[in-house]
Parts: sequence; structure tokens; C-alpha cells
Amino acid sequence: MTEKKAKEAGYELKIGKFPFSASGKASASGAKDGFVKLIFDAKYGELLGAHMIGNNVTEMIAELVVARKLETTGMEIIKSVHPHPTMSEAIMEAAADAYGEVIHL
Repeated sequence: MTEKKAKEAGYELKIGKFPFSASGKASASGAKDGFVKLIFDAKYGELLGAHMIGNNVTEMIAELVVARKLETTGMEIIKSVHPHPTMSEAIMEAAADAYGEVIHL
């Protein structure tokens, strides 16, 4: 779901966004343009939607597809292992941003 569609469906939302410009891996690879944006249901924490723009985001989409399929919560994403430095770490950071726990911003 997009943020707009989730609001239209009546959800209260938690939104988290993490720019690749704050990612050590993106900096090291010279691809700092882009971001991860995650949309969560504020009541239950379920991942409702995601947007990823940037170099090689197709390599990260599977994590969010599985998270959505399993009705994963933002806190579950935050608490799962995301090695450093990796691009997938941006998913964890975006979730952490939604919950006021972002580390690298």
C-alpha cells in the first residue's frame, strides 16, 4: 500500500524513511542517491507498504515481500539482524525511524 491508499483505507500510520546518503555501504559504493520508506499500521505495527528508490534495490525487495506476507511488524524488522555495512541495513533503519529508534540519522 502507498501512504495515500493506507490513509484512505482508514489506517493510522507510522512512517519511516532512511536515505541512502546516510548509509556507509551506499557511500562506499558511490551510490548514495535513493531511500527506503516503510509504511506501518500504527495500531498493530504490521507492514502495509514500502517504497525503495535507488541503485540495486531489487536485491532488497525480497525481505519486504516476506515481511508483508508474514504480517511482520516494525519492531520485528528492527530486532532482526541486518549486517553492517550493507544496503539492507537501510530497511532496518527505516523501520527504526518509524518508531523513533533510528541510529544513523
